[in-house]
Amino acid sequence: MITVANPIYDVVFKYLLEDDRIARTILSALLQKDVVELQQRRNEYNNIGRDGLSVFRIDFGATVRDSDGSTRLVLIELQKTWLETETLRFRQYLGAQYANKENMLAEKRGAYAIPMITVYLLGHKVGNIEEPVLYVRRKCYDPANNVVTKGLPDPFVDSLTHDSIIVQIPRLRGRFSAKGANSRDAKGRLEMVLSIFDQSKLTQETQQTMDIDEDDYGGDDDMMRIVHRLTAAAADSKMRHDMNVEDEYFSAIEDRDTAILLRDEEIARKAAQLAERDASIKERDAQLAERDAQLADSNAQLADSNAQLAERDAQLAERDAQLAEVNTRLQQQQAMISKSIIALHQAGVPAAAIATTLGVTPNEVTAVIEGLNTGDQV
Repeated sequence: MITVANPIYDVVFKYLLEDDRIARTILSALLQKDVVELQQRRNEYNNIGRDGLSVFRIDFGATVRDSDGSTRLVLIELQKTWLETETLRFRQYLGAQYANKENMLAEKRGAYAIPMITVYLLGHKVGNIEEPVLYVRRKCYDPANNVVTKGLPDPFVDSLTHDSIIVQIPRLRGRFSAKGANSRDAKGRLEMVLSIFDQSKLTQETQQTMDIDEDDYGGDDDMMRIVHRLTAAAADSKMRHDMNVEDEYFSAIEDRDTAILLRDEEIARKAAQLAERDASIKERDAQLAERDAQLADSNAQLADSNAQLAERDAQLAERDAQLAEVNTRLQQQQAMISKSIIALHQAGVPAAAIATTLGVTPNEVTAVIEGLNTGDQV
């Protein structure tokens, strides 16, 4: 068991890729093609956005050998980041690469871009994709959804589209092992190379170094070269200093992100409280509105009852007026009858005849005559 530097650090990864043979070994495994020759292009070892994001990038012009033995030139854009980032950062750099005239080749039919392959080594997980390594390869289709192969590859198509390789370093934990891997086939070679990045092998005391079993790579000169270079990096004082600087930088970023997260949680909590308060106010307003509606309904019913009572009072008043009129008529009629009784009595007509003549009772005739005799006015 030996201790090596952790290649996820930018400074260590850069140190690895400065060795042409190691760079070809790693890229050959990722591309699953033999990288015959590499040439570092401009903008290599560039760190983008140190104020909030670390994206280490390097561009290669690579001559690769295809399965039929032919070789071709491709542009390999390799980007590595520790932190989760917006894809816009990657797209902006892709746009710059597409627009770069240095990535064009002159042919008889005109100028065409060098075919591009993008490689992303991510220190974070991508959504729910569980595969540690994801190959995004182009295919061409006709309108019937049949794969088109005749005439391809074509410079025009290759100028406008590209393949991608995405490596989720956190997903490598225990998934790829050098032990027992067949380094002669593409899958085994990829597993052996990526096992160097497996963060489950971190030294217990620090994440700057990893403990690996050197025997797992015995007999493979290319892999032993990687192991020895990582061992040298672990022993280099300047390399360790640069890793400390990276740790301090990312620690500051993590502290800032934690503070932002706590602030966002506090904002979310207060927003939830405000939402709950708003809901309570809305509920209270709804209750008040319902109560107002009930009061309005009660007032309407009361007004209807008052209107009915007023109508009844008007009817009673009209009836009282009718009764008063009837009483007045009855009194007038009674007075006339009384005068007739008196006149007939004074004319000597007997009481019985008076009652018969006037259609009244004998008692009424007697009462009038008695009132006359006693001086009472009828």
